[in-house]
Amino acid sequence: MELGTVVTALVPPLVEVGLVLKSDSIDAYAAARAALSGRASVIPKDDTVSGIRALHNAARSAVKARTATLNQIVHILITAPDDIRVKYSALRGKTQVDAISRLRPTGDGPRVALLTALKTLARRVQALTAEHDTLTAALDTAATEHNPGLRAAFGVGPDTAAQLLVTAGGNPDRLRREASFAALCGVAPVPASSGRTNRHRLSRGGDRGANSALYRIALVRMSSDARTREYVARQTAAGRTKKEIIRLLKRAIAREIFRYLTTPVTVPDVSDLRPARQAKNITLTTVADHFGVWPAVISCIEHGRRRDDDLAGAYRDRLTAA
Repeated sequence: MELGTVVTALVPPLVEVGLVLKSDSIDAYAAARAALSGRASVIPKDDTVSGIRALHNAARSAVKARTATLNQIVHILITAPDDIRVKYSALRGKTQVDAISRLRPTGDGPRVALLTALKTLARRVQALTAEHDTLTAALDTAATEHNPGLRAAFGVGPDTAAQLLVTAGGNPDRLRREASFAALCGVAPVPASSGRTNRHRLSRGGDRGANSALYRIALVRMSSDARTREYVARQTAAGRTKKEIIRLLKRAIAREIFRYLTTPVTVPDVSDLRPARQAKNITLTTVADHFGVWPAVISCIEHGRRRDDDLAGAYRDRLTAA
């Protein structure tokens, strides 16, 4: 059988496994040989990631539009009359937006037009905030259903989980090693040694969205995770700078995230904790005081927003004993 006939016969299965066919005859022959030799044994893409990508893009666009609208409010207040500028510039964040949205401009003239513009922009900010909250909730549900282990990892929120899933794509099996995933995220160390100085620097390549997601995870763990804080203290004592420590953390987090993306992880069920506590009339503060943590930590564990298997197990034993 001629190789051209084989190429024609292999077009449908190659499309199914996600290989991109080109009109170039060399690429066609290479694709055919890869399929015949078994090297092109790629699993078909998962359509779930395309839905997560769409939700993630919509949520990010809502944030960008809200930021642009807030900037417009600031610019209008800068040139507004003194009484309006002093009254509303002293407020910050949601308080300022809510106060401006309650304006009731009446009459005619430049002052009324200015107040009308401010009120319209404030209402737009509120609408975009509600839209972003709705999209984030849908994104959280989709990411949790697609990869519960990734979503339950410490410091991984809906946005970061979605970004990492989008970066891995609908077929994470194409990433053969965790080193390739680290390079894809731009956290692979780049040698920058000179003379007797042996060091590495940050990589400026890769997917910057994934790099940003790993950076946010590293910051959360540096502030809230006991093991990470101990690691940072050891590295600081060894003379490393904060940038170098974050680079090391991002590389280690990429290794962990790669396992979540390529290996199914079973997340322990915590839905029974809150009903059991309420049935015994035990408050969050009582439980938090017993374990020496903030009540918000216990609440996050009860609602599944934070994963701490050791604390959840000890919490369950405490409720059973009580």
